[in-house]
Amino acid sequence: MSTNVLIIPGSVRLGSYNRKLAGEAMRLISVTDAVVSRVDLSDYPLPIYDGDFEAEGGVPQNAQLLAQRIAAQDALLIVSPEYNASIPPLLKNAIDWASRVRKVDERPVQPFKGLVVGLASASPGRFGGLRGLEAIRIVMRALGADVITQQCLLPTAAEGFDADGRLTDDVARASLESLCDKLLDTARSLTRHG
Repeated sequence: MSTNVLIIPGSVRLGSYNRKLAGEAMRLISVTDAVVSRVDLSDYPLPIYDGDFEAEGGVPQNAQLLAQRIAAQDALLIVSPEYNASIPPLLKNAIDWASRVRKVDERPVQPFKGLVVGLASASPGRFGGLRGLEAIRIVMRALGADVITQQCLLPTAAEGFDADGRLTDDVARASLESLCDKLLDTARSLTRHG
């Protein structure tokens, strides 16, 4: 059975370094036997999470669709920028809403529980988004995901890609390859949907 991997860039900005890094990860995983897909969070617009909103109207359909997409995966790769040493609000809001979904097709679900998660970040700064990934790691673990320790950081990202969006940073390329390999190996060993 194929390993299903979903990539979520934490930015929707067209020139985003993290979207470029997500594209590189997609290219690496697509040459394996895994089935890889990518989500653009702009395709799942959601209101800011509000408990009163949820109590009155339930979980929005886009959150249900996103949770269904996540729940169908064996592994998730989040490629996200760092905002103020933490998680970008767009990504955090999507995670918060998806975590509120309790049923998919009338079956109980916890979208992140048991999901193998890898983390990567590209940043114009010298820390490469490290603090943002630490914050995402805490949230994912709290939701029951199996977050692998291997991660990929691309500091000074403005110099990290060529005109075609391919990584030119050798250290980051090796790190991303290692992350993708570890993500797939871990997902294969923990048959979530087997």
